[in-house]
Amino acid sequence: MSTTWSIVNTEYLLSEGGETNVVNRLHWQCVDSDDAGNQGRAYGTVSVPTDDLSSFTPYADITEAQALQWAFDALGAEQVTAIQDGVASQLAAQQNPTEGSGTPWVS
Repeated sequence: MSTTWSIVNTEYLLSEGGETNVVNRLHWQCVDSDDAGNQGRAYGTVSVPTDDLSSFTPYADITEAQALQWAFDALGAEQVTAIQDGVASQLAAQQNPTEGSGTPWVS
């Protein structure tokens, strides 16, 4: 099992503070899976502050690692840990189910 974070989309302002294509929103996901194909997943969106562009990175030069760091900074360490714990709980529930669903009259 390993937790994987990724940025699935960015949103940006066409013009802000004299810069173009300034990222202001990130859509992230956190996924954990096992060898049996079970998967836990969380998805969310965070805002990226645009009030201080002194360390502005041009849109074409932004890496996923940089965008992930922006997302982690926006979420905060406690929230990142809580998200990872929630994803791990989803995975554990699939590995050791305690409930089920279905329609017994359908074969």
